[in-house]
Amino acid sequence: MNEFPDFSLHGKVALVTASGRGLGRAIAIALAHAGADIALGLRDRESASDVVAAITALGRRAVPLQMNMASLSEIRAAVADVESAFGRLDILVNNAGIAPGAPAESVTEENFDATLAVNLKGTFFASQAAATVMIRQGSGCIINIGSQAGLVALPGESIYCMTKAAIGHLTKCLAVEWGAFDITVNCVAPTFIETPGTGPALSDPAFRADVVERIAALHRIGQPSDVTGAVVFLASSAASLITGTTITVDGGWTAR
Repeated sequence: MNEFPDFSLHGKVALVTASGRGLGRAIAIALAHAGADIALGLRDRESASDVVAAITALGRRAVPLQMNMASLSEIRAAVADVESAFGRLDILVNNAGIAPGAPAESVTEENFDATLAVNLKGTFFASQAAATVMIRQGSGCIINIGSQAGLVALPGESIYCMTKAAIGHLTKCLAVEWGAFDITVNCVAPTFIETPGTGPALSDPAFRADVVERIAALHRIGQPSDVTGAVVFLASSAASLITGTTITVDGGWTAR
């Protein structure tokens, strides 16, 4: 037993979904900075040359993989490719998610199905595929990227909120089932983070002011590093006794 916590990920292999830009990109690079080699799960495997370059510059391996999270065959193939390329899979970060917002009375079946396909079905089956590798290894770590939207109501985002709430409970279920194999399963639930995806909404001065006010304790918009720190912690041996929990990175929004 180490006397002090170890946050290093040297010797580990991580798969990060939707890692071509935004929060996924930041998570992939942060895990590489901590020492992990990275498999990049991408809807278009040719779209992340800059991420590959950033990870390589840190002295880590980076392998881009085709991984549309709405395609079960691509999910399974990507996980198989990770094991083939690296010989193991230690960390899965389920970052992929979509949020086609609309008032509840206007939600279309197409948007409903698409949101569940990526946010829930994709998360579950990516976890299942990764767990088959981790069970054989006898260890592993799965980190789901949830949202404060799973804990509070956001007008116009009922389906997104529903899926993120479900991810929080799925985290608990998988943690209980796979703990026997020394697999931890946790969730990180951020508030609004400055990324290309949130840029259009946060560029509206009134919307941004409302968000800042609701972030009750700190009154600032989150940065990717606010989230990546929690992910690196949960991926490390320092968090080896933490499983089935959700860490909210929300500046105090849900404390109100």
